[in-house]
Amino acid sequence: MYKIALIATLVLCPASLVTAQEQTNSIHQGHKDKLDSNSNGAVERSEYQAFMTTAFTNLDKSKDGSLQSVEVSQVLTTEQFSQSDVDHNGVVSQSEFMKRVMADFAAADRSGDGNLQ
Repeated sequence: MYKIALIATLVLCPASLVTAQEQTNSIHQGHKDKLDSNSNGAVERSEYQAFMTTAFTNLDKSKDGSLQSVEVSQVLTTEQFSQSDVDHNGVVSQSEFMKRVMADFAAADRSGDGNLQ
């Protein structure tokens, strides 16, 4: 499973490489501040979805509309990539990526209110 903070950290702060083992299920304050575009103190589902759409575009170095393992090797483990490649065609489409990260958002939203605190 992706860790929300992992992708947020790597896309927002590329110089700050964070391994999957260092991740937690929570969003650190610095990450939350960057994701909270309306500054209401929470990361709303729509803010996260917009951010991850941009993250996908930034990760897609070849600009072919899909992620190859080499493009995300600093962000995802081989296992995470494989789990995200639902149709097992060797690439992660934007649809596959968004389904995965939004499922992770839902899992992190323990109150079910559509916000991460």
